[in-house]
Amino acid sequence: MEKITPKSKNLSAWYNDVILKAQLADYGQVRGTMVIRPYGFAIWENIKKELNLRIENEGVKNAYFPLLAPYSNFQKEKEHIEGFSPELAIVTHGGGKELAEKLVIRPTSEAIIYPLYAKWIHSYRDLPLKINQWVNIVRWEKRTYLFLRTMEFLWQEGHNVFSSEDECQKDTIRMLNVYKKFAEDALALPVFSGPKTEFEKFAGSKTTYAVEAVMPDGKALQAGTSHNLSDKFSKAFDIKYQNKEGKEVYAYQNSWGVSTRIMGGAIMAHGDDKGLVLPPSIAPIKVVVVPIKAEEKFIKYARKVQKVLTDCGISSELDLRDTVTVGFKFNEWELKGVPLRMEIGEKEMRDSAVTIVPRISEETSYQKKIAVSSINREVPPMLEKIQSLLYKRAVELKDSLTFSISSYEEFKDQMKKRKVFARVFWAGSTEDEVRIKEKTKCTIRVLENSKVFGRCFYTGRETNTVAYFAQSY
Repeated sequence: MEKITPKSKNLSAWYNDVILKAQLADYGQVRGTMVIRPYGFAIWENIKKELNLRIENEGVKNAYFPLLAPYSNFQKEKEHIEGFSPELAIVTHGGGKELAEKLVIRPTSEAIIYPLYAKWIHSYRDLPLKINQWVNIVRWEKRTYLFLRTMEFLWQEGHNVFSSEDECQKDTIRMLNVYKKFAEDALALPVFSGPKTEFEKFAGSKTTYAVEAVMPDGKALQAGTSHNLSDKFSKAFDIKYQNKEGKEVYAYQNSWGVSTRIMGGAIMAHGDDKGLVLPPSIAPIKVVVVPIKAEEKFIKYARKVQKVLTDCGISSELDLRDTVTVGFKFNEWELKGVPLRMEIGEKEMRDSAVTIVPRISEETSYQKKIAVSSINREVPPMLEKIQSLLYKRAVELKDSLTFSISSYEEFKDQMKKRKVFARVFWAGSTEDEVRIKEKTKCTIRVLENSKVFGRCFYTGRETNTVAYFAQSY
């Protein structure tokens, strides 16, 4: 098997090697697009299944809205069109003729969904309205990176409508916390969460909140956003309803989304020099069963083992290939990040047992022999332990790459040495933020309120606002 670039030597090359060689994705024929291969798509479907359940638990229903929208819809909210204009893909011809009005291919769906909301919402009895969709998005990116930033990608986007701004704001934070819990529990990714600055917020929103994960190179990966749109879009799209007093008023809205980018984040955060390391919660194959020999008695025994796993509700793969060596199989399943490997040899068959080798463990070369009859008792805790270990390692990485910095000079020196998340007191302006970005390529990822006051690292003014600066994907 062709070797992959060591992760510590070149993270970018390692990342691409793993995605291509583990057969997660490939490059599409149109610049900036990607093909998600079956194994990669199975991971995405597990992510989708887990997140969708959490979304549904918040009382949100799934629907589908069209890919195309009239260009005039995007002009209704000034900030929105200004923010997305450089990324729009526009259809000018259809059926062999020039269109009377240009159509925009969905870069996000506010301008597609909200004309329908205006049609559907008439009374306070129609609220709250909570709808989510799982779709593809097209944004004309100049610089692309498999999963992390592609011209076309997959995501979910929720659009909720409320009768009060207070209810809207509470729900905006609620959905942000759904993303935070999902990232930490399902993807084993600890995150920072909080509001964005005016400079970094979603175009047209009142306030944008985000969850940000720390990657091994110290860069930030935005793992989800939740936007309080207030009544800005309802005024632009005329979303009004009659309240209990019989008065016609504008509604309040939020929108929130997560994309295939989070899959790239999980790949980059957890993988090692052998390849992928998948959190068991999203792994399509949790256990791979590998007989040492491709003989009938081994195959028969392996099928018995797989049936036990199936009866326990544990997804598994039985590798019966006789065209490659056992060593090749071990390396390939390690590359694909399968959490547990079960080996079956003469001794295992004699003892009605299997030897289990976890993809990662706290002990070097750890393996354990267990009876087939104890699989239902021993395998689930092993998977939970791997999930916990991944989260523990990710927390340690996050902590090791987060620095409290007190001066701009210290900040610049640190960023020259290596990329980190810089925790600083912040009382700067948007102009200050822009200047820092131009000089260092760092932006404020999220803000938080501190219980104590300190001096802004850039202006020297006293403040209790803390900002996390980092370069990002």
